[in-house]
Amino acid sequence: MSMSSSAPREIVRVDCPDDVGLIHRITGVLQDHRLNIESNHEFVDGDARHFFFRAEVTAAAAAIAGGTLHADLAAVLPPGARVRVTREDRRPIVVCATREPHCLGELLLLDAVGELPGRIVAVAANHDDLRGLVARFGVPFHHVPHEGVSRAAHEAALGQVIDAHAPAYVVLARYMRILSAAFVARYAGRLLNIHHSFLPAFAGASPYRQAFARGVKLIGATAHFVTADLDAGPIIAQDVIPVDHTFTPERMAQAGRDVEKLVLARAVRLVLEERVFVHGLRTVVFG
Repeated sequence: MSMSSSAPREIVRVDCPDDVGLIHRITGVLQDHRLNIESNHEFVDGDARHFFFRAEVTAAAAAIAGGTLHADLAAVLPPGARVRVTREDRRPIVVCATREPHCLGELLLLDAVGELPGRIVAVAANHDDLRGLVARFGVPFHHVPHEGVSRAAHEAALGQVIDAHAPAYVVLARYMRILSAAFVARYAGRLLNIHHSFLPAFAGASPYRQAFARGVKLIGATAHFVTADLDAGPIIAQDVIPVDHTFTPERMAQAGRDVEKLVLARAVRLVLEERVFVHGLRTVVFG
């Protein structure tokens, strides 16, 4: 089927217990809706006996009836299936930061040049240091100080700022505050973090000094979903770079910042493009 470049594109995601003929059932529904599959990925976790599917589809004419498609897919899938149909679009995100500019700056730059599959609609920070950087990109900046207030009061103020912008996701770009379980639950599945370590090694504070003390030869960064367990959420993306005995903790941290910003940007892209499936403590990521 020939598609015009202006045809709306939808992303169809399915994950469910594995069963015989799932791809045939799914593609049959897509055919009934006169949808063309432009790309697709599928994977079966043999140990968990679980099936994962992602496809980008376009229609020959008119808008895709997402609600009907969702229902028709669910009707042919096993009990417990999760179906998601979303329009490919630059969805809004709010970025939370503290004082370090590298991760935030990378995301702002990618957004400004149209290389981020999302829109940074606001930045919230518990310090005012990054206001000037954010202003250069014309993005609203909210200073939500934590000094002199309880954690509950600070998180209530931060949540109010975030919710005012109705983001699809909230990205912690070196936001150096431990969040309460209640706050994490408020944005469950929508809260991304970058940790300056190749988790699960060197969790918590000062990972580069921990790494230096152990004489490691690789340092890295981990982007993950935030859960109530500190630095233990499902991992989205990771990378490492080599170091050696000549690296001081400070030089190691500088090198780490370079990998952090790239890993976080990659994770944000993957999530916004609906390429990440969370299954228990693990993820399935279609690149």
